[in-house]
Amino acid sequence: MVQPSLLDFFSSPSNPKVTDRYEKCKPISVKPRQAPIICKRSSHHVDAAAQISGLSVIPDFISERLEDFLLVFLENQSWRTDLARRTMHFGGTYCLMPDPKQEVSEPQQKPEIVAAPPIPPEFDALMQLFFKQGIYDSLRPPQYCIVNEYKAAHGISAHVENFTFGEPVCSLTLHDGDHMRFHELEMAHDGSVRSGKSRLAKRTGRRVDVWLPPRSLAVLRGDARYKWQHEIVRSRTGRMASRPGKEWKRTSLTFRVKR
Repeated sequence: MVQPSLLDFFSSPSNPKVTDRYEKCKPISVKPRQAPIICKRSSHHVDAAAQISGLSVIPDFISERLEDFLLVFLENQSWRTDLARRTMHFGGTYCLMPDPKQEVSEPQQKPEIVAAPPIPPEFDALMQLFFKQGIYDSLRPPQYCIVNEYKAAHGISAHVENFTFGEPVCSLTLHDGDHMRFHELEMAHDGSVRSGKSRLAKRTGRRVDVWLPPRSLAVLRGDARYKWQHEIVRSRTGRMASRPGKEWKRTSLTFRVKR
């Protein structure tokens, strides 16, 4: 298979060349893709995002080819394995938690603050899409990215992104689609999962499940960013039932900017 370069994702008669930087990116061979799950969804799921002020879900934000490129690139990087799911960070610092399997008899390890590498040039094609569609400004591009790999038994508790970060917060879905559950709060609340404060946020009782298709981009601004908690519900039975005998996996890339 011919190895693609990032330039391939943007070449067209009207735009034959975006920037010399893409031509210098090392190409990565793309393996045959595993077909994503195709779920039947009701109109409730299609229209759900419209129920939340400040939330938009852009279907097919990237091409299958760019999706494959990103998945292969990520698979060849170093993953963080101290959580149940694999994660990866770009930009800033992050907290590396102690090994949960540590023997009780051993001295208790403390969390380690680790400097993450900058957002890599392999994301440049994705950045150009952000700029082209006005999601981020090229003068103020996203500075942080966290990659989460969810398998059938994985999820993440309801939370609001730390208020240290501004808006928008964007989540790109790769491989398989999934639902993101939103809980409306009585008021804006800075309760992240790691701080443990997310459970203290007072909810109105209103809940909305939003379907995130493969290659879609969820964009959170305003109320969706600050007044709604979001979570990925652990649903091994439902996910495995939708794909009997095959592995279910969703890889998400969440982008943030400094406030």
